[in-house]
Amino acid sequence: MPAKSKAQQKAAGAALAAKRGDADKNDLKGASQSMFEGMTESELEDLAKTPRKGLPKKKDG
Repeated sequence: MPAKSKAQQKAAGAALAAKRGDADKNDLKGASQSMFEGMTESELEDLAKTPRKGLPKKKDG
């Protein structure tokens, strides 16, 4: 499942880093914290690896 915005892709990358132990999970806020708690590592990988080129900054609606 590809990310729908740059913000979503960035949040998934932060959550993935925390899930792997590369970042502190206590530093996560908002969407990245929700993603960390509710998604598997492979789901986060799919979102985080989405190329950012052509994505909107934020999802509309």
